[in-house]
Amino acid sequence: MIASGDSLIDVALQLKEKGAKRIFNFATFGLFTEGCDKFDKAYEEGLIDKIFTTNLIYRRPELLTKPWYGEVNMCKYVAYLIDTLNHDTTISGLLDPVKRIHTLVDKHKAELANKKA
Repeated sequence: MIASGDSLIDVALQLKEKGAKRIFNFATFGLFTEGCDKFDKAYEEGLIDKIFTTNLIYRRPELLTKPWYGEVNMCKYVAYLIDTLNHDTTISGLLDPVKRIHTLVDKHKAELANKKA
């Protein structure tokens, strides 16, 4: 969760000091309780490249316009959870990403093979 962002910016600063070239941050909930000014500054200084949060909570309209912000749409997964629970089946298949990862890798390999052909 991102609240004030102080910890996120502190860690980004430490990573930059250790030689990190690009920094991407991911959090489930982006509250941004103190606004966006410090993130704007961190972005302008090259401290952060992008911050991704889900759309599982309200996001201020100004946040959605920021060049450093990326939204991860979770609607499909929430719908899967609701559907699975409504059918009284286990959600373990939804929580195990191995099959989805293999499907994506196979798709990527097929695309590469088609480009070479």
